[in-house]
Amino acid sequence: MPGVFSVIIVPDGCRGPEEQYRLEPGHTLRFGRTAPAGNGLTISHPAVACAAGEITATGAFWILTNFSSDQTYIVENPEGAGEHIRVAPGRADAPVPFEFARVHLCAGESRPGCGFDVLAPRHDYLAPGGSPFGGALAESAGAGAGIGAGTVGGVGGDSAATPGAHGAEDWTFDPFPRPYPLDHTCHYFLVLAALCEASLRSGEATPAQVPDIAELTERLRPVWPDVSPAAVAWNIDYLRLKLRLRAPDDPDTVREALVRFALRFDLVQEGHLTVLAGQLV
Repeated sequence: MPGVFSVIIVPDGCRGPEEQYRLEPGHTLRFGRTAPAGNGLTISHPAVACAAGEITATGAFWILTNFSSDQTYIVENPEGAGEHIRVAPGRADAPVPFEFARVHLCAGESRPGCGFDVLAPRHDYLAPGGSPFGGALAESAGAGAGIGAGTVGGVGGDSAATPGAHGAEDWTFDPFPRPYPLDHTCHYFLVLAALCEASLRSGEATPAQVPDIAELTERLRPVWPDVSPAAVAWNIDYLRLKLRLRAPDDPDTVREALVRFALRFDLVQEGHLTVLAGQLV
């Protein structure tokens, strides 16, 4: 079975998944101005050391080693209102706990091309009232175990659904013994809540019409003032990756699949809609 990616490195100017670097737990990526060709991230900036550092993926976080003798690297959490860590020159194996991170290799990073983004979509969160041994967590894990495995955008996993487990209309995902890992304080959860809002408020068994990107953008603007259509679309793509959803690339189909999946497994409930009024659950 193909490996399971736990860390995705997105270089500046990345134009698609084919230009990203995806690491399985235990695998390492070196980066620098003259990084190894073919298996390293080259950052063409004069302030970056020839051999600048390396990232190693783990199951739930990643570690950063700073090869530089005089540059301190800043790892910022873009969702954390200034939350960041400093990785001193020569520091080895500094753990980074952020799900979203921007690595700044140059002080101030006033010019583009002196850093990169790192995504760690395998972050897990216990279900409310759940435990690793039963309750909500065990139920959520059990729901995943019987459906089959899947990949999206090249993320590893067996793409074949469990034969006869569900109808052809169902989407498949990796059957990991864990809940679906959603952080209710992140922008992606705002987007998911807005996608599901109409269906939750309608109270009907059949999901309501799913809003498009423009409608989502306007709905989110009161709680997310600098939201843009591009940001909404990015978060939808990230949700598809994070939830290990396998669906066609058609944007309308992806949004509908996310709503169906979220409602089916109670990832968004009516009480969660308070996030759309600026209240975090």
